[in-house]
Amino acid sequence: MLIRDLLQLAAFRLEKAGVEYSERDVELLLGHCLGKSRTELYLMSGEVISEKSESQFFKLLLQREQRIPLAYILGTQEFWSLDFIVSPAVLIPRPETELLLEKGIALWREHPDNRGKILDLCCGSGVIAVVLAKELGIPVLAVDISLDALRIARINAKHHGVSHLISFIQADLLSAFSPVPCFSFVFSNPPYVSREALEKGLQPEVSNCEPHLALDGGRKGLEIIKRMRDELSLRLFPGAQLLMEIGDEQGDDVCSLFTTRKNEKGLFSHLTVEKDYSGHDRIFHAQVEDEFHK
Repeated sequence: MLIRDLLQLAAFRLEKAGVEYSERDVELLLGHCLGKSRTELYLMSGEVISEKSESQFFKLLLQREQRIPLAYILGTQEFWSLDFIVSPAVLIPRPETELLLEKGIALWREHPDNRGKILDLCCGSGVIAVVLAKELGIPVLAVDISLDALRIARINAKHHGVSHLISFIQADLLSAFSPVPCFSFVFSNPPYVSREALEKGLQPEVSNCEPHLALDGGRKGLEIIKRMRDELSLRLFPGAQLLMEIGDEQGDDVCSLFTTRKNEKGLFSHLTVEKDYSGHDRIFHAQVEDEFHK
C-alpha cells in the first residue's frame, strides 16, 4: 500500500472512532513506525510501505481507535520543547501547565528567594521539576503519593540531565515534612477534576486511561486543594509564592479557600487567577504575607 493511501484510510478509521485530530495522529503513528518526521512522510507519500511496517502501524492504529491516548502509545509527550517519557501511571503533560512554569520562572528570576526550598507538589511525570531544574539550575523537591509516577519522574530527570538537582519523595501531600517553614516557592498541578466530571464528562482518553489518583479532586474537585491550603500554611516562609494549576471554573472557589476568614490570622495575599489559551481559569497565584510567622 502507498503511504498516502495508508494515511488516508487510517485517518478515516480514527475519525469514525471519534478521535479529534485524526490526520495528525495517524501521521505521528506512522512516523513513529518508520522513524520519519511528518514532513518526511509527505515527501515519501508515493512510496510503498513494507509489510512489516504496515503491520506494526495497524497494531498501533487499533490502540488509538480504542481511544488509548497517543502519548501512551508512543511512550512520550512533548512539553516545553522537550520529550518526556509517559505511561498510564502519570498524567499526560498539557500546554496549560507551561503557563504555570512561565509565570513561576519569571517570578523567581525577579525575586529569587533562597531561604526555603522549591517544591513541585503532586509531581507526576516530573515535567515541572525537570523544567525548573533545567531553567534555574537550582535544587527542587518533587513529591508524589504514587511510586509508579515517581519512577517515571526519575527517568525523565535522568533523561534531561538534572537528576543531581531533583530530590524525589513519596508522600501524601506534605506529610513527610515537619510543620515548620521550609519552602519559598511551591508549584503544583494537583488533582482538581470533580468526581462527577470523571464519571460523566471527560473524553474516553482521560476518563478511561489516565490515572484517577492524579485527577480525582473529590466531589467538587477542591478536596485536595483544601488539604494543600491547610498543610502549606505552616510550611511556607514569609513572602513565599504558590502557583497552582486549577480547573476551568474554579478561580472564584479557590480564591475563596485562600482568603483569610474573620478572626483568622492572615496568611495568603495577592490572590490572582490567570486564564489559559482558551480564556478559562487555569493558574492560581498566591503569596504569603511578609509578616506571617514573624
